[in-house]
Amino acid sequence: MNLNIIILRLFIAVVCGAVIGLEREMRDKAAGLRTHILVCLGACLFGMLGLALVAEYRNADMLRLAQGLLIGIGFLGAGVIVREGASIKGLTTAAGIWVMGAIGLAVGVGYYHIALIGTIFGFLTITLFSRVEGVLKK
Repeated sequence: MNLNIIILRLFIAVVCGAVIGLEREMRDKAAGLRTHILVCLGACLFGMLGLALVAEYRNADMLRLAQGLLIGIGFLGAGVIVREGASIKGLTTAAGIWVMGAIGLAVGVGYYHIALIGTIFGFLTITLFSRVEGVLKK
């Protein structure tokens, strides 16, 4: 993988993380812009590293790397979930962090179209459906 591809993938990961992270930041959530960018960027790096390891070592297993990455990000997301009385806060942010891991991994292994479509759908989910929930609650 040449330097231009590495830079392009990292840039796309930052942009995808920023799209959803900015929305979370504007709503003053526990995990905002920087967190979402870092999760997406880190997952991208793990994806690129996994590809490099598979190319260099015959026994390297990209699927186990992906499993470990997404489980680890799940634990990170669990850190933003808080119970306040009878309600639970932070589930959407935690889910967003988990989705960022999948998007970052997709970018890291070169599936840009999956990552970009996932980012669009993720953004639409947290913006449009919050309005739908508000209408339904009334």
